Amino acid sequence: MDKYVSAGSVKGIITPPSSKSYAQRAIALSLLAEGRSILRNIEFCKDTRSAVSCIEALGAKVEHLDDSTLAIVGGLNPTSNTLHVGESGLATRLFTPIASLCHRPLTIQGEGTLLYRPMEMMIEPLRGLGVTVRDGGGYLPIEVQGPIHGGEITVDGSVSSQFITGLLLALPLAEQDTTLHVTKAVSTPYIDMTIDTARRFGVEIMHNEGDYTEFFIEGGQRYEAVDIEIEGDWSGAATMLVAGAIAGEVTVKNISTLSKQADTAICRALERAGAGIIIEQNAITVSKRELRAFEFDATNAPDLFPALAALAAAAEGESVIIGTDRLRHKESDRAETIRREYEKMGIEVDISEKNIMRIRGGEIRPATTFSHNDHRIAMSIAASALRCKEVVTIEAAECVEKSYPTFFEDLESIIVR
Repeated sequence: MDKYVSAGSVKGIITPPSSKSYAQRAIALSLLAEGRSILRNIEFCKDTRSAVSCIEALGAKVEHLDDSTLAIVGGLNPTSNTLHVGESGLATRLFTPIASLCHRPLTIQGEGTLLYRPMEMMIEPLRGLGVTVRDGGGYLPIEVQGPIHGGEITVDGSVSSQFITGLLLALPLAEQDTTLHVTKAVSTPYIDMTIDTARRFGVEIMHNEGDYTEFFIEGGQRYEAVDIEIEGDWSGAATMLVAGAIAGEVTVKNISTLSKQADTAICRALERAGAGIIIEQNAITVSKRELRAFEFDATNAPDLFPALAALAAAAEGESVIIGTDRLRHKESDRAETIRREYEKMGIEVDISEKNIMRIRGGEIRPATTFSHNDHRIAMSIAASALRCKEVVTIEAAECVEKSYPTFFEDLESIIVR
């Protein structure tokens, strides 16, 4: 599906979908909890649907109470030998340790670009916890057979925090206690989200605040069923806030700067770029001002890179964004994808330095671009296209269904021409 976006100012109010990061964690813990959990304000994007598919395969009973509410009766009793995670990296690294709680062999299968994303960081730690693992050379499919034991293990956290999330949520149900040592932890706000979600379900994960090198997980714990509402998604909100900064004024509701989501950091970037920002209790308003080049370290919030690229392209001068090492194994090689697609629109992007992206702001030219089947790239291009005097075409724009199915409808609703 192609989308065509051209110049237009924006003004209006948007409510983004719920956080799929929080939703997937809550869905997983509803499987592991005793009793019936109610999850409200769920956005049934592709990644969320993949998580639901996984818990059903693992024995949960799922009922759709309405368009945004799930009732989940927990119970780890697999009904299938295969978990289909779609293209969700989080679902893969989350449900592999959870599947390892089971005595029978279970295969984790993915599709699309996920088949080329590295999973080797899971193999040896799982084996060290007593799990039998058969893998495809560090890639999906992976077969695991538990039960997972406690103990003392070390995990490389330099590629992603997602596997750490999976371990932290699975190991409270192991028979033994676990001490988890983590080296080079990245995306640490996502670890905070994991610990926060576990706490809501009645389980404590011990670590020194601000220190992500060692965790103690008591075995033999039990998760309790909950009734909770999933908060709004800062990752989806970020692109809309940037649209306000470069093309008018946008208010995004149902988000809070007190959230543990990593992408609240977009507010700091917008401030550095000179955008107007009004912060309320559950809403953020961003308005257009003369934007200046900025420097920003996105190492712990790599999903912000595409939105930051759109912001930098609209700013006067050369912006510097740190953290490109985190981008290689996303839905696309995001650093190269940003460089290639923004170059088509006349924006100079330099990624020749290690771990650094330099973007020189300028006018957006009409172009035919390709999303590379990466939802965040499609959204980034759409925001930048608001500054184009003619039309920017985005090929394979349907990829936004992965996280924000109504993105283009929401964007169109606030465009004033």
